[in-house]
Amino acid sequence: MDLAKRMRTILEEKKAGDIVILDVRKQTDLADYFVIATGTSNPHLKAMNEQLIVDLKHDGIPCYRHAGAPEGGWLAIDYVDVLVHLFLESQRAYYALEDLWTGATKVK
Repeated sequence: MDLAKRMRTILEEKKAGDIVILDVRKQTDLADYFVIATGTSNPHLKAMNEQLIVDLKHDGIPCYRHAGAPEGGWLAIDYVDVLVHLFLESQRAYYALEDLWTGATKVK
């Protein structure tokens, strides 16, 4: 959970919107936590993505893999135990991950 909270701090510093941490350990083996955040534009998504990767690498935590492109409105960054989803508002509403994972607990 410390990693997810560190990610939230980085995203807050980059002015991400509506940041949510979901504890999905009881729902899936895919990850322990999802961090979901909204960007205002493609460049904003790119900046949030790059800042996460740089800051966490500096902390000794490398990114396992990432997928998507800012132009698609959804970036997924995999840190094995924590999966980060960065969305444009329209894509976040369309995919509605919080609704998909309704059994997950929101982390304060």
